[in-house]
Amino acid sequence: MQVRKRFGQHFLHDRNVVRRIVDAVAPVPGERIVEIGPGRGALTWDLLARAQVLDVVEIDRDLAQVLRADPRAGNGLRVHVQDALKMDFLDLRGGGVPLRIVGNLPYNISTPLLFGLLEQRAAIGDMHFMLQKEVVDRMTAQPSSKEYGRLTVMLAAVADIVRLFDVGPGAFQPKPKVWSAIVKVSPTQQPRFDMGHDGALRQVVTAAFSARRRR
Repeated sequence: MQVRKRFGQHFLHDRNVVRRIVDAVAPVPGERIVEIGPGRGALTWDLLARAQVLDVVEIDRDLAQVLRADPRAGNGLRVHVQDALKMDFLDLRGGGVPLRIVGNLPYNISTPLLFGLLEQRAAIGDMHFMLQKEVVDRMTAQPSSKEYGRLTVMLAAVADIVRLFDVGPGAFQPKPKVWSAIVKVSPTQQPRFDMGHDGALRQVVTAAFSARRRR
């Protein structure tokens, strides 16, 4: 199936990497697993085999149809043809158990999607994502390091971040120009410090790091 550049598609095909990701998530029956951007299903069928029920969110209608038609889908695969940036995850959870979200995120939407999910963190238990290595470097940066910045501080207010392992370009088709990394994000239901109103913390942090760059 043709790669659609506007969706930032890089399809994972390395089975060893797939195994390591699924082992890290360790889904079990009864949990609510949600995969964002399943693509050609590299992770999908392993996740479904372990969890028995799996929700997937796919913006590409052609890929969604291929997943639905696959005999492995059975009655356990629920396909949502939707932009994950616009998805109501609180509604998806409903009154059930917290969602466990997994995804190989397109580089062009990874940061806004991550913040959007954390705004709905009441619905979420944890998240395992494949992201651009540079983004994960900033997410997990230590104070005083060159990678430490606005993203680090904003995430630290509402989540615990653990870097799991790096993934080279050869694990994907087509090969991206950068390395990727797997990260686990565990939201805190209450912010660790006062975030203010109407994005006040974001404005203060942005101003602070902008001033640092000007020095």
